[in-house]
Amino acid sequence: MFHPRRTLRALLLPLVAGLALTALPAQTAQAASTLTNGGFESDGAAAAAPTGWSEYGDTGASYTESGGHGGSYRLSQYSSAAYKVETYQYLSGLTNGSYTLTAWVRSGGGQNSAYLALKNCGSSDQRTDLPVSTSSWVRIVTSINVTNNQCTISINSDANAGNWINVDDLTFASGSTGLSIKGSDISSLAKSEAKGGVYRTSSGTTGDAVTILRSAGMNYARLKVWVNPADGYNDKAHVLAVAKRVKAAGMKLLVDFHYSDTWADPGKQTKPAAWASHSYSQLKTDVYNHTYDVLNALKTRGTTADMVQVGNEINGGMLWSDGSTANWSQLAGLINSGYSAAKAVSSGTQVALHLANAGDDATVRWWFDNARTYGITYDVIGLSYYGYWHGSLAAAQTTLDDVAARYAKPVFIAETAYPFRLDNEDSLANQIDTTGELVTGYPATTAGQLAWMNAVANIVEAVPNGRGLGVFYWEATWTAVTGNGWDPTDSTSGNGWENQALFGYDDKALPAMAWFSHR
Repeated sequence: MFHPRRTLRALLLPLVAGLALTALPAQTAQAASTLTNGGFESDGAAAAAPTGWSEYGDTGASYTESGGHGGSYRLSQYSSAAYKVETYQYLSGLTNGSYTLTAWVRSGGGQNSAYLALKNCGSSDQRTDLPVSTSSWVRIVTSINVTNNQCTISINSDANAGNWINVDDLTFASGSTGLSIKGSDISSLAKSEAKGGVYRTSSGTTGDAVTILRSAGMNYARLKVWVNPADGYNDKAHVLAVAKRVKAAGMKLLVDFHYSDTWADPGKQTKPAAWASHSYSQLKTDVYNHTYDVLNALKTRGTTADMVQVGNEINGGMLWSDGSTANWSQLAGLINSGYSAAKAVSSGTQVALHLANAGDDATVRWWFDNARTYGITYDVIGLSYYGYWHGSLAAAQTTLDDVAARYAKPVFIAETAYPFRLDNEDSLANQIDTTGELVTGYPATTAGQLAWMNAVANIVEAVPNGRGLGVFYWEATWTAVTGNGWDPTDSTSGNGWENQALFGYDDKALPAMAWFSHR
């Protein structure tokens, strides 16, 4: 159990109970040009003020103790009474330029706020919230541009009684971080609009969903394409139409090829009806021609795809049974056919391979080790990560870090989502509709939805060597609209996902769109 236990300081009372940490006092810490004692090893356990660090607020709630991430000790912030405390270090004599703060953190959750900040650096202050309620260490980063040769590194808690955080192994070094992809899947949009779906700004003004999302900071759209869907949506024609709107809004485009007439995922990879009787050799040609046809049509219209997924959640392969992982050589041939088609249209289009379950490093590694063995070609790795199904943030971070390093490829979260409420707006029960299904510490509220997205963005941003590209939300525009259900063969099927859209039951843009403004 990771509940901090003070030993030598158990009788200390908060010095300034309830003090709001709105500003630093006069700088009294000895300034250094490099971070001092970032691992909190200099003083041993129960140090009142770790060497190189100062405290402000309820200083009794800030101390070192045993149980570090990389060494013997860590910084903890905790009190049995409500508290507000800041542990900070002032650096001067810095060479101006970009710097990144890296830290390993844990939290018991429940705080009003718990975050790392970089401030008084000459540019706008930067803040990164700690993940909520994680008993495993998670690495987070935040960057800033120093313009006045100084910066203050700040660790903050505004907490209720019994709340705790652990922080360890901080580094502050030249370099910058950030996400190049702050995207969302909007594959449902065309059908929703055709069936009467309405989208509004947060203030209630009716508008275009693409424009509303772009105004919130979204910079990349993901569109799935089916070969010959029963309802006529998510086909080539509709992808072309929505892609035009996406590009006109100044966003990039990811095309997600399912190579099916319907949903493809780890549980099903059904061949399109038109290809069902084709030989393996013909299937390779089918994949090439279909991929080339859609992408070339986009290019001809001036809306060239920036990224392509050859297959969707292909943990077990695609175009079963010919392309299942029971026959890696044939799967490799099919994937490489799609890759070749994408590059034939545009050499600059990045080709991603997409698996489900970012929390399962062993399976992801098994898959991509086989991809390497069988000569599968690709540029980028995409992973789905739904925290209520796929494990902890720490587990997902382990996978992202591992595959990025092991295969020397950029990585991104191709799908994630979180509910802002649990009740359903249509007649179909929601995929997530009970509190027991939620990730601990993240309620089904608009604030919980935003906190989840920020946490996922944080672990992607922290992938070493700049290999964490970003995140796609799934599925921003799939609100409850009669006729726009999950089953393309059944117009009466409902939507079990409307409580995880980025537009509310009143059709207004939700606060979670703020995650698009992530660095």
